[in-house]
Formats: sequence, C-alpha cells, structure tokens
Amino acid sequence: MSSNNNRINVPQAKQAMEQFKMQAASEVGVNLQNGYNGNLTSREAGSVGGQMVKKMIEAYEQGLQ
Repeated sequence: MSSNNNRINVPQAKQAMEQFKMQAASEVGVNLQNGYNGNLTSREAGSVGGQMVKKMIEAYEQGLQ
C-alpha cells in the first residue's frame, strides 16, 4: 500500500488550497465534492490539476511584470 505524499507544507494554507481547487474545478466544469472524489474520471481529475497549474503559472508570470 502506498502512502499519501500530498501534504501541504504550510498547514495554514489548507483552506485556501481547497478553495483554489474548487474554483479550478468549477472553471473546467467538474463537479468536485468536499471529501472523497473517487468517482471522478482520470480526465476530470487531470483537468482540475491542469487548471490549477495554469492559474499558478499565470500568477507567477504576473508577479514578474
């Protein structure tokens, strides 16, 4: 059995990351629920993660200007 390595480095950021994930899911049309989301397809889960990365890159690029 593998352990979950998805740990938040700054515990105070957990709620903000949950909100960010929910916002990203909404933007790509994925019905994400609080808690377990094992019913999502790989495509749906990947699109949420991809949207999160896209938004983080955009925020970083804005910070460079």
